[in-house]
Amino acid sequence: MDLDVVFIGTSGSTPTARRGAPSLLIRRGGDRLLVDCGEGTQRQLQRSSIGLLDLPDIFVTHLHADHYLGLPGMLKTFSLRGREAPLTVYGPPGIRALFSALRQVFGKLSYELALVELEPGERIDRREYRLGTFAVDHDATAFGYTLVEGARPGRFDVEAARQLGVPEGPLWGALQRGAAVELDDGTTVLPEAVVGEARPGRRVVVTGDTRPARSVLEAAKGAQLLVHDGGFGDEEIDRANETGHSSATQAAQLACGADVGLLALNHISPRYFGPELAREARAIFANTVVPRDFDVVEVPFPERGTPRLIKRGAAVATGPSGGLEQPSAPAAGEE
Repeated sequence: MDLDVVFIGTSGSTPTARRGAPSLLIRRGGDRLLVDCGEGTQRQLQRSSIGLLDLPDIFVTHLHADHYLGLPGMLKTFSLRGREAPLTVYGPPGIRALFSALRQVFGKLSYELALVELEPGERIDRREYRLGTFAVDHDATAFGYTLVEGARPGRFDVEAARQLGVPEGPLWGALQRGAAVELDDGTTVLPEAVVGEARPGRRVVVTGDTRPARSVLEAAKGAQLLVHDGGFGDEEIDRANETGHSSATQAAQLACGADVGLLALNHISPRYFGPELAREARAIFANTVVPRDFDVVEVPFPERGTPRLIKRGAAVATGPSGGLEQPSAPAAGEE
């Protein structure tokens, strides 16, 4: 099951010529989960290889304008296209009141719009994973989101099954599902005889805007990917704290304490290009990247490797001949 995070907009409070307002897309199998929808998000999606999907769910971290200002236009576009599928927008308390005011902007919609107000510590259960909220430290009612997969069955030992006389077919499937099976000779084979220990699922954590916080540290423990606010350099730590944000160094310290697989710094202040923040963070936590718009982080199962950054993995680029160029992984040390 594929799992990745597409960085739609990576700027701080204001978009720049190179970075759009905050927004990212989590893709797991066929599921598409948009987290935050800053100004211009629908155009960013249309500029990408993804396109403007009829997203079923949008998750807002908090109600500062740079994180939701793209929603009115996107909702109206969906309606103008004749969308009929319902849409659910999740967010902190106050989102219903906000949308009551915004209805004067986007008007009547062709589809049902549901608004769900969440609190930190809530979870939304899906078939094979769950989404959770956790408290952050920002100058607004705000929280981050976790995506946590359930444990997977252990590896099936084909040779062990054959040695025990279990015929290939439905009985193998039953053992993999954790059921004991009885053979024709009356022998009972228990699943633990042929199936290894359960394998952990993946954990992706997105903080939204936050100062360093113990609640974030707890939520991020053991995550394969942590997307953390970290758009300020060391010389601007006071400014970061005053505005409810983290520096790259502070994010790296937290990532180190949480033992995450990869740290992706997000919400980059217009003061910085990215590589300078990466250098500061990597002095503490080596596995740090600073994605740009349309970059993708792939998150494989733990036994298949560590997360990796694919530069412009969701971009649509044209080569010198006018044809499409395929995205590629970055060279070592490349930002």
